[in-house]
Amino acid sequence: MKKNLFCSTLICLGLLLSSGLFAQKTNFTIADAINVKSLGSQTLSPNGQFLAGTISDGRSRFGTDHFRFRDPSYLRTSAGELVIIDTNTGAESRPFTSPVMVTGLQWTDDAGKLVFFQQKEDKMTIAYFDMKSKKVREVKMSDNRLLTTSNGMELLPNGDEVIVGVRREGWMNKAMAEYKEATEGPIVVYDGNAPFLKWDKINVTNGLTEIVKVSLKSGKVENVLPESDYGGLKVDAEGQYLSYTESFPIKTTYDRSEGGTEYQAGFKALSSSGDPTIFYKRTKKRRSFSWDDEGSQFVWTDSGNVYLQTIEAFWGNDPINLTKGKAFEDKEQKKAVKFSVMQWHPQGEKLLLSSSKGWWIIDSNGENLKMVYALPEDKEEKKNAPNRSVVKWSEDGNYLYVSYSEKDKWNRGIQRYNINSGQFENLMSNSNLYNGWRFADEGNTVVYSKSDGDYPSDVYVNKLDFNSEKQLTNLNPWVANKKWTKTELISYRDADGVELQGILYYPVDYDPNKKYPLVLEVYETFFDNGYRSSLNLLANQGYFGLRPSVDLEQGYPGEAWLKGVTSAINKLVDEGKVDNDKVGIQGTSYGGYAASLLITQTDRFAAAINISGKVNIISFLGDSPKIGTRNYAAAENGQDRIGGSFWDEPLKYFQTTAVYFADRITTPHLLLTGEGDWNVPGTNTRELYYAMRRLGKDVTWVNYMNGGHGAGGASNESDYHDQWNRIFAFYEKHFNPKEEKKEGDAIEAGQGN
Repeated sequence: MKKNLFCSTLICLGLLLSSGLFAQKTNFTIADAINVKSLGSQTLSPNGQFLAGTISDGRSRFGTDHFRFRDPSYLRTSAGELVIIDTNTGAESRPFTSPVMVTGLQWTDDAGKLVFFQQKEDKMTIAYFDMKSKKVREVKMSDNRLLTTSNGMELLPNGDEVIVGVRREGWMNKAMAEYKEATEGPIVVYDGNAPFLKWDKINVTNGLTEIVKVSLKSGKVENVLPESDYGGLKVDAEGQYLSYTESFPIKTTYDRSEGGTEYQAGFKALSSSGDPTIFYKRTKKRRSFSWDDEGSQFVWTDSGNVYLQTIEAFWGNDPINLTKGKAFEDKEQKKAVKFSVMQWHPQGEKLLLSSSKGWWIIDSNGENLKMVYALPEDKEEKKNAPNRSVVKWSEDGNYLYVSYSEKDKWNRGIQRYNINSGQFENLMSNSNLYNGWRFADEGNTVVYSKSDGDYPSDVYVNKLDFNSEKQLTNLNPWVANKKWTKTELISYRDADGVELQGILYYPVDYDPNKKYPLVLEVYETFFDNGYRSSLNLLANQGYFGLRPSVDLEQGYPGEAWLKGVTSAINKLVDEGKVDNDKVGIQGTSYGGYAASLLITQTDRFAAAINISGKVNIISFLGDSPKIGTRNYAAAENGQDRIGGSFWDEPLKYFQTTAVYFADRITTPHLLLTGEGDWNVPGTNTRELYYAMRRLGKDVTWVNYMNGGHGAGGASNESDYHDQWNRIFAFYEKHFNPKEEKKEGDAIEAGQGN
């Protein structure tokens, strides 16, 4: 009996082991990082019943021909599995049997069709999935003009027609002639007296489209707007008017205030062949127009005032200044409140505005301006106040749904603000990470992405009371059998006493009695955790990972990284978590620039890796020609934070250029670049390789010939594996250096045998 019981126990144990319930978890590998799936391009049907999106993994990033960036004949739509999920039942349907290249997913108002762009070879098409017949139908357009996705897609309320952009006849010949002249020559002339930089001129041509209306049934194409550079297309709820904005580039500029582009806006009656009506005449002053859901009225701001105009009352009527003289910041009523537009009420009767003082509501006729939520005025209170962003205004007008995140801990979710009582109600608040809030136009369905902050996210559905959450996707069930990092929000003070935060990623199989190597992934400011393949890969190597925040200062970005990053390391070393002799640093793009600059200022690191980051901010000014004057703008008043031109602030440019201080570097350095990187060309990073080699420093440069921005990570699957294996080997070599045997020691050892 005992023998039978023992045998039965063994059999049960064997079944449990084979079922995976007690299976030993295995390490997360480079191949696993590629296999992680996500649901992108999500769109919720107006009634909230269906969610559509594309499921893809890391392979969707591979295969881009980076050398053809700005090539007007090159299309690159990521492939994925198109999926439609019933939010009531969770049932899935797949219109295609294999991954397809689709984008711009949109539902018709009755949710009867899912309409989208589909790339077929080197051309774009319009297609739709019919929910009744469960069939995909391609729209055969009645003329040969090339379809473009650059203007998006506007569905008409009848569900049978769409507004899209096309290229005029002959456009491709002109565009390709400009592109080939710049890339093939054989002689390329760059004329400083021409109004545009050469690649800016190419980009101007690439932005030109004609706007047409296409029948989904017959494919008939009707002209709507002539060739120009259009944006902001919107059809009103009745399908009568198309509103739009228009840009007219006139010259390359290095400062927006110089007015290198003129703008205008108008609307076109779709039933008329006449000219459009221009409601904002051509000027160098750019406007952002906010339309109500019906598409019949719009607002904009000018000098802090909010103006309203309606299509119906446009002819012969001036816009209404809704806010002038109605709110002041001082008792003397000399300083008027400056407003921004947050959103329209769903019925179009009211507007939600914001100012430095708080949130306001005003009727669309300009009456009843009222502050409904006051922002903290005390400096300390303002510093500690949670981040809030309005994501929906209830149909009855009584509530604002607000995404919520505390600033000193991971407590995140969504709140409901009662406009009448002035009180917030927590609907869902915890340590999970939420994003992508999508609310149905009709009913009370809401869809969002959620994760625990460590694992990849999945999609969930709920009702507006947030008491009936259901999981809709299980995109990566296999990760439960993988070793995974755990994250922690840490706080520390930089050298100036400024309190900062960072995200700490624990090594797998963590033992609190051991000290571990640490690899920092640097950029700017970090707070929210969330799945990152890079940090999970490093954690599976047995390393701590850290994404530290820094307090970047205009003019002195290098100092901020030194003050913040080293303080974060000190904290972890002092806590006994990290081996001070085994600290590495890496970054991509701006983070790679930071890594190279940091090791010119400190010998704190055992190893450093720069992935697609510049090393010479001066020569970089003339790099990246395909994106115009971006590099000048980034240095003078953008991300690089120099705060002036090279000729105004030459010393600051020198101080933030790693290659000029290469003689100070003692840290082994790995440089990873992509030959096709049009953002940060590898030729810039290469400068540090030649400088360090000339100085006899420990440096390796790896250039991926098929890579782009991200080096091997933006290339193909083989290069992705190669890059990560090199990173692992580089850290292993310098965290655990092998003792080199001297020749005499080797002879002695041989004699002793």
